[in-house]
Amino acid sequence: MKRIAVLSDIHGNLPALEACVDGARRRGCTTFINLGDILSGPLWPVETAAYLRPLEWPTIAGNHERQLLTQTRDQMGDSDRFADAAIGEGERAWLRTLPPVLAWRPDIYLCHGTLHSDLDYMLHDVGEAGVSDTPADAVAARVAGRDERLVLCGHTHVPLQVKLADGRTVANPGSVGLPAYDWDRPHYHVMETGSPAARYAVVDGDTLHVDLVAVAYDHEAAARKAEAEGRSDWAIALRTGRAR
Repeated sequence: MKRIAVLSDIHGNLPALEACVDGARRRGCTTFINLGDILSGPLWPVETAAYLRPLEWPTIAGNHERQLLTQTRDQMGDSDRFADAAIGEGERAWLRTLPPVLAWRPDIYLCHGTLHSDLDYMLHDVGEAGVSDTPADAVAARVAGRDERLVLCGHTHVPLQVKLADGRTVANPGSVGLPAYDWDRPHYHVMETGSPAARYAVVDGDTLHVDLVAVAYDHEAAARKAEAEGRSDWAIALRTGRAR
């Protein structure tokens, strides 16, 4: 039985990435997919790129790849600014090769946020009252025009899968590298798992059944690195899975 590991939102957290890859291989995964937001953050962007580039996984760009390639340093947020200062032309050339979406197999489609935006959420709604899970019929509307049995997305850092009425599945593996964050778009909100575990998903290559997986790793080392780079917000998230 062919098993596929789905990883997203690594954010330069190399120890978390290594733990997810090791765990996925022990589960029998022989194919790996990367849904973007790969390097940005106060951790190990260069080392993460060096680990991933030789593997040549099917990989798409997230919003942070787009921002690294299109924004000036003054326009960037702190996480992109850190990565931008660290990486070189080799890493940028690799990022430029990544498509924003990918019809990877006739039955599996990859996007970072939604089909048409790397910033919008696929499986969550954000209102003035907070964050809620998107109803299945609204998720179906967001994947309208795609016929694949499985749509894989990332971006929110929160693992979730939704079964649609027609039998299709839309799934988010969660974040390899950062279990919580806060954001002011479209309203201030927090996304958090409440655990420091790294996250990925395992997909049965035949049935397309999705298992959401949490794996322990040395999150304290990542938190200390974030603190050393002046990012106490990241240190809190990495230690607790909470945004504050």
